[in-house]
Amino acid sequence: MKSKFKYILSTCLLFLGMTACEVERLPETSISDATFWRSETDLIAATNYLYTFIPGFNGDDVWSDDAIGLIANSISDGSRIAPSTDGNYNNAYLLIRAANNIIEKSTRASANTSAAVIDRYVAEARFFRAWGYYNLVQRYGDVPLILKILDDTSPELYAPANKREEIFSQIYQDLDFAALKLPTMASLGTGNFGRISNTGALAFKARVALFEGTRAKFHNYGDAKMHLSAAEAAAKAVIDSKQHTLFANYFDLFQYAGEGLANKENIIVKQYGVSLIDRVLIHSYYRGTIENGNKNPTKSLVDSYLMSDGLPTTKSPLYKTPTTTSEVFTNRDDRLIQTVMKRGDPYIFTKKVFDVANLVFQKTGFCFRKFSNIDDWNTQASSIDRPVLRYAEVLLAYAEAKYELDGTISDADLDLSVNLLRARGKIAKLTNAFVTTNGLSMREEIRRERRIELAQEGHRYWDIIRWKTAEVELAKPVLGNFFFKTEFGASTPAAVTPDGFILVTAANFRRFDPAKDYLWPLPLNEISLNPALKQNPNW
Repeated sequence: MKSKFKYILSTCLLFLGMTACEVERLPETSISDATFWRSETDLIAATNYLYTFIPGFNGDDVWSDDAIGLIANSISDGSRIAPSTDGNYNNAYLLIRAANNIIEKSTRASANTSAAVIDRYVAEARFFRAWGYYNLVQRYGDVPLILKILDDTSPELYAPANKREEIFSQIYQDLDFAALKLPTMASLGTGNFGRISNTGALAFKARVALFEGTRAKFHNYGDAKMHLSAAEAAAKAVIDSKQHTLFANYFDLFQYAGEGLANKENIIVKQYGVSLIDRVLIHSYYRGTIENGNKNPTKSLVDSYLMSDGLPTTKSPLYKTPTTTSEVFTNRDDRLIQTVMKRGDPYIFTKKVFDVANLVFQKTGFCFRKFSNIDDWNTQASSIDRPVLRYAEVLLAYAEAKYELDGTISDADLDLSVNLLRARGKIAKLTNAFVTTNGLSMREEIRRERRIELAQEGHRYWDIIRWKTAEVELAKPVLGNFFFKTEFGASTPAAVTPDGFILVTAANFRRFDPAKDYLWPLPLNEISLNPALKQNPNW
């Protein structure tokens, strides 16, 4: 059952008469502001606005080597230029401004509200401030660190950017406070499902610290061990809390069956719904992004899925060169058929995938399956929630942080983490002996697990950025499935490689400049407004 929290979110914004812009520039002398901040109800209304910044469905996977859309993408093909404005930059500071507003003014409610209640909503605000700053530093590196409400005369408006080390220090402080003061997922209950819990703060800290720890390690700067230790500790705290478990059915994780408090795997979600009748918030991700071909799986992604014996296709005796599209899925990790459609899966109307259009939209010869729902396609709207941070990611963060800290990982820690995911995928366990016997790399197998488990969920681009492998992966050609002529149609697509794979984009149309592309360019308008800001190198 879906919670009523989304109703509260909608009605509170109407009650306050606020838009995002109005919250951002709410003046200190405003009559509404002077009479606000007097009760827990006011604090709830203020923090509810922060939840609108939880990201919804998007096409970010096409930035990586996991997916490609129908048109060129300037990030993955290396053609982008520094923009005048950038919503990723401005929206993050809108969120930070709103969070600072709550943190600064929440004590005004102390006459009618206990310190513990105030701390709880300040903790939500500090969580979202950390969220905003992580999204900034992840993209741009050094950015201004603003921890209070500013006005037009504030000198901070013209200050230089703060170093990323300062920003991560503040992020950790905010998340530690949030983890200490926020309620558990269970105590939130159905009515408040969707609000951030204490394990939400810890799980997000594990994500943040793993990113910076591995980025520091492979880009050779900063204190990688400090960040990796923080990632390991945060992930282990979530595991030891016993608040979360894996959902039994991987495909159903991304359907209506996987929604709500009963699914202990979801830790942070973007809520939609409540239903197609009660359309508080809906999306058309399947029809507008998946079915229309704006996010096609690549051969690189599909090849990463193991055979059921736990070995890659290049090593497993189970692998046979497929002669049909269905044979691509034979003896593979179960997550492949739950992530990528096979012939016969529902597609549109009563049609099955590749019965219509063939390679017109699904130009790689593959089609994503997560979040696909034929009933939603037929009604042209969906209220399936988007899992933004799952327990599976925490398990993966724990395994990776352990390995990168120590250069090794025990079989016991593998059983505590990635082997739980492999069991759901119905493939052989990962052990140190298995790696040695089969000439595998433990690091690469842990990374493979992450890629497979989190496919189509927007992680891959940032993973190859932090591992410093984007310069290798994004310079490769984009390939698709074998070109099965009898199934895909009589007319050959634009190109087929000599070994029979669909060539979607040749290597000469893909590039990644390691001298500049590991950071995003600052918006030019921001530099014009504040000359103390310096553009990132080579932009």
